[in-house]
Amino acid sequence: MRTLLLVGDSNTHGTVPMPNLGFSERFGRDERWPGRLRRLLPDWEVIEEGHPGRTTVHDDPVEGAHRNGLTVLPALLESHRPLDVVAVMLGTNDLKERFSVNACDIALSLERLARLILASGAGPGNGAPGVLLVAPPPIIEVGCLAGMFAGGAAKSRALAAEIEDAAARVGVPFLDAGQVVKVSPIDGIHYDAEANPVLAEAFAKAIRAHFPG
Repeated sequence: MRTLLLVGDSNTHGTVPMPNLGFSERFGRDERWPGRLRRLLPDWEVIEEGHPGRTTVHDDPVEGAHRNGLTVLPALLESHRPLDVVAVMLGTNDLKERFSVNACDIALSLERLARLILASGAGPGNGAPGVLLVAPPPIIEVGCLAGMFAGGAAKSRALAAEIEDAAARVGVPFLDAGQVVKVSPIDGIHYDAEANPVLAEAFAKAIRAHFPG
């Protein structure tokens, strides 16, 4: 059985769209998209590693430095090795106004993560794991998270093209999640329940196509 590690943020964690900032509900294990993906890929061990607030490479001055994806990634690779494929879907939290980065910088940060994975020796036989870079869908500035993500919607619409270019530079496959799912109109960041099966199917199709075994 091969192993797939899903590195992501609250949308991999399964956070339900938030009507207010104190809300912290999570979709059930079998309802959220990684759980559905597990059923679609029975010959894979699917490990969901989603952390709400996780960024690509930034220490968060408000929510904590432990949300820096670059900092935690080496430990994740070591703890779950050997890994056949690592799928990375990050970048949404980088759109928060506090980070002041553009779509190009976010893509370059994901490129850095991809190169770290490829150089990690965390694959079978101490080789390189496969990498799938995934562009999250564009956000909208609405609801309780609108102020936090002020100015982020316009940047997010440029993300997919930038991340696709980054994937090409590294030589890894790319998936645009924004082609299959949209964010919820409740908070403009998270996915409604109906997105879970659709996104799971898109991931399954990408894994089968690019890593057929």
